[in-house]
Amino acid sequence: MGSSALLPPTAFAAPPVRLIVGAAAARAARGWPSPAGISAAAAAGTSPFWGTSVRAFRQPCGAPRPPCTRAASAAAAAAAAAANTPAGASAAAGGTVAAAACAASAAGATGGAAASATAKRAPAEPPRPSSTTLRTHTCGELRAAAVGTTVTVVGWAHAVRDRGGVTFLLLRDRHGVVQVTVTPPARADDAGEDSLPAALAAAKSVRLEYVVSATGVVAARDAAAVNASMETGEVEVLASAVTIVSRCQPMPFPITTAAGVVAAADSVEAATDGGEDLLRLKHRYLDLRRPALQAALAARHRATLSARTYLDASGFIEVETPALTRATPEGARDYLVPSRVHPGCVYALPQSPQLYKQLLMVGGVDRYFQVTRCFRDEDLRADRQPEFTQLDMEMSFVTREDVMAAVEGVARTVVAAIGGGEADAVLPPVPVMTYAAAMDAYGVDAPDTRFGMLLSNVTAHPAVVSSAFAPLAAAAALPASAAAAVKALVVEGGASAASRKVLDGYTAFVKAYGLAGLLFGKVAADGAVTGPLAKVGGADEGAAAARLAAHLGAVPGDLILLAAGPGAAVNAGLGKLRVHLGQTLGLVTPGAMAWTWVVDFPLFDAVDDDPDGRAWTSVHHPFTAPLPEHASIVTSGQTEAYGSVLSSAYDLVCNGVEVGGGSIRIHDPPVQAAVFDALGIGAAEQAGKFGFLLEALAYGAPPHGGFAFGLDRLVMLLTGASSLREVIAFPKTTRASDVMAGAPAPAAAAALRELHLQSEAKEGTLAAAASAVVVGVNGEKGA
Repeated sequence: MGSSALLPPTAFAAPPVRLIVGAAAARAARGWPSPAGISAAAAAGTSPFWGTSVRAFRQPCGAPRPPCTRAASAAAAAAAAAANTPAGASAAAGGTVAAAACAASAAGATGGAAASATAKRAPAEPPRPSSTTLRTHTCGELRAAAVGTTVTVVGWAHAVRDRGGVTFLLLRDRHGVVQVTVTPPARADDAGEDSLPAALAAAKSVRLEYVVSATGVVAARDAAAVNASMETGEVEVLASAVTIVSRCQPMPFPITTAAGVVAAADSVEAATDGGEDLLRLKHRYLDLRRPALQAALAARHRATLSARTYLDASGFIEVETPALTRATPEGARDYLVPSRVHPGCVYALPQSPQLYKQLLMVGGVDRYFQVTRCFRDEDLRADRQPEFTQLDMEMSFVTREDVMAAVEGVARTVVAAIGGGEADAVLPPVPVMTYAAAMDAYGVDAPDTRFGMLLSNVTAHPAVVSSAFAPLAAAAALPASAAAAVKALVVEGGASAASRKVLDGYTAFVKAYGLAGLLFGKVAADGAVTGPLAKVGGADEGAAAARLAAHLGAVPGDLILLAAGPGAAVNAGLGKLRVHLGQTLGLVTPGAMAWTWVVDFPLFDAVDDDPDGRAWTSVHHPFTAPLPEHASIVTSGQTEAYGSVLSSAYDLVCNGVEVGGGSIRIHDPPVQAAVFDALGIGAAEQAGKFGFLLEALAYGAPPHGGFAFGLDRLVMLLTGASSLREVIAFPKTTRASDVMAGAPAPAAAAALRELHLQSEAKEGTLAAAASAVVVGVNGEKGA
C-alpha cells in the first residue's frame, strides 16, 4: 500500500486476532483463554498469554508490544473472569499471569533480576500421547505400576471368553493387548454392583473385532494367571462399564483364532498372488490389524524419522522435487500422465529425482535429501513394486568416500532405530569390495557375505584346459564375446545328502539362468571323485578330477558343483545357486546382518543387436562419472577401450540385497557430452531430453555425488519381512493392480476426450481388464 492514509483510522485500533486453538472444551481443559477473554485482553492493551505457552498471537507483524501496567492487567483479568475462562478465573483470584509478567518486566527495567526469576512459571507437564477424551491408556500400556488406577481402554475384541459367568475380553490396539475382566455382581467388591449387570450384558454380546470401550480399575493378576507372553500379562482391568462402540460384520478371513492368536503367519504373501493373498489385499484395511503389519509400519516410521533427524543434524535440508516431469532414459518404462492443457503431450512420473537433485547442486543447495515416491513400469517380483519410496541424498564438493561415509551414518542410525542399540555397535565400518571381486567370488554384484562357499574360477586349470569332455569343450569353443568361464563351488559335507533328485533340482535351478546343465562330483573317502565330474580328464580322468578337487580344497564327503558356459550365465547360475544353498542348508545364522560396499562398476555395458544400432549402454545411468583416471578414455573417443572404463558408482549391499546405490556425477559438460556420444545419444536427442541439465552444467557446476536408499527394501531387510508387501500399507499385486481400490480402471470416454486421447481397446476388452484387477478374490485365480 502506498500510504497509511488510505486505511480507515479503525484499522489501527485493534489489530486482528489469529487463533490456533481447538474447541471450547479442549481450551478449557488445557487452561487456554476463550476468544472472549482474548478480545477483552486485547481491548485492555495486554495479553492473557504472557508467561504461558503461546498458542495465539494478538500482535501484528512489526507492531510494538503494548505498555504493561498493573491497571491494564487488572482490567484484563476482570474481563477474562467475566468471560468465564480458566485463565480469567485464575487472574481474578489475584494471581494473574499477566500481572506477574508485568511485575517481572518492571523489575527488569529497574535492574531487579530476582523479580523476573520468581515470576517465571514452571513448564506444564506434557499430556501423555495415549490420553484422549475417549481413553486414558492404550491397550499395551498398562503395567503393575498402574494397579489401583481407574482407566478407560478402547480397542478391537481380540478374543472373547465366557468362563462360568465371568467374561474375559482381550482388547487390542496397535500398542498391544490387555485383558478386561467382567464379573457378576457377587464378585464385584469394589466395582459398584449397580453398574455391573449392564457391563456384563454388554461384554457377553461382544464378538471378535467389535470395537469396545471398557472402564475399570487395574488389578494385579493372581500369580497363576500371569501371562508372560503378554506385555500387560501381570495386570487386568476389572471393568465397571463396557460399551460396544462399533460392531463388525462377519470377517472375510480370520485375524485371530478362538485362542486369540494371530491366525495368519507373519508373512502371508507368496511369490504369486494366491487366493488368500488376494483376499487379504482386497480387504487390506482389515489385514493391517495384524500385529506383524502394525509393527512393520511402526518400524518404517522410526527408520524415516531417524534418517531425517540424522541428516538434519548433518547439515542436509529436505527439498521436494516435481512429480510431473518429462521422460528421461533411466532403465525402465515410465508411467505417463497425459496433459489436458497441452494436447498430445505427456508428463512422466519420476523414476528418481536424478536430474532435479543435480540441478539443486548447481543452484547451491550443497546438501539435499528427500523421502520421495518413485515410479517404474517394469515386471514385478517379491522385492519390487511399481511405486516405491526412496531416501534420496545429494552432496556438493565431495568425493566418493565422503558420500559413502554420510550414507553409512544414515544406515547406522536407521539400524539402531529399528533394532535398538548404539549406532556404532550395530553397524561397524562397512567393508569395501570391488565389482570384479564380487563377480569372481560370488557370481553376483550384490554378494551375500553371511556365509562362505565361494565360487572358484577354474577356467585356466590344466584339468579343464586339456579336457575333451563335451560340456567343457563346448564352453571353450564359444566366441570371445561370450567370455566363456568355468567355475565351481564346494558344498562341505554335502555328498551324502545329494541324492539324484536333489542334484536334478540343482540342475533345473541353474538352467533358469541360461546354463545348459551342471556337473557334480562327490569326493570319496580315498580322495577319488565320483560322478560326471570324474570324466573331466579323459583317459586320465580319475587323476585329473582328483587334482581339480584338491585345487578346490575339497575333502572326503564334500560335493563339487561345476558350471561351464558364457561368463554371464555361469556367474548368474552358480551365484544364485550359492544363495539358494545357503538358505536351504542352514548356512546363514538367523538374525545375522552382513553389509558390504561394492565399488568400481563398469561405466558401460556392451549391447548386442540394439534396434537403434547403439553399441553401449550405461550400467547405472548416463550421468555417472567415470573414475578420474579413466575419464580421458571417454573424452578421447577410444571406443575399443570403453569396456575397461570403470565408474565412480557404489552400491550398498546387505545380506545379498542391494539397499541403495549412488555415484559421483559428471559436472564437466565436455565429459557429459562424451558419455552421451559413447551411448549413441546424438546432439539433437541430448538437447531434447537433457538440454536443461547440459545448460545448467555450463553455469559453474560443483563436483557432486549422491545416493538413494530403497526405503521399502531396507525396512523389509531390517524387520525380517519376506516381502515388500509386509512393510507397505497399501501394496500392489504382481500385476501392478490395487485389488482393494480396483485400480487401474477404464477411463470414461468423456475423460479421454478431455485429454485428447482415444482408446484402441474394445469395450469387452476393457471390461475384462477391469475384472482382471479383482479376479481371484473369490478363490478363482490370482491377479
